[in-house]
Amino acid sequence: MFEKLRIKEHMEIADASGNHVGTVDDTQDDKIKLTKSDSSDDIHHFISLEDVDRIDDNRIYLKEGARIPAGLGNKAGQV
Repeated sequence: MFEKLRIKEHMEIADASGNHVGTVDDTQDDKIKLTKSDSSDDIHHFISLEDVDRIDDNRIYLKEGARIPAGLGNKAGQV
């Protein structure tokens, strides 16, 4: 799976619309482990490699309709 080899720590993950979802911490098996700092509950979340649409300019884009765990990408917007 060539896409997994291209995924590196600290890459940004965006949804299909280009909105920030999280930041790569590591890859484990068939999942991308996200940093805790991008989650509102301060725990690691995972996204399936099957949900990756493409990698472009050091940014990972997810497929339309990809399952994004609750609490990701919105921590900065919390009050």
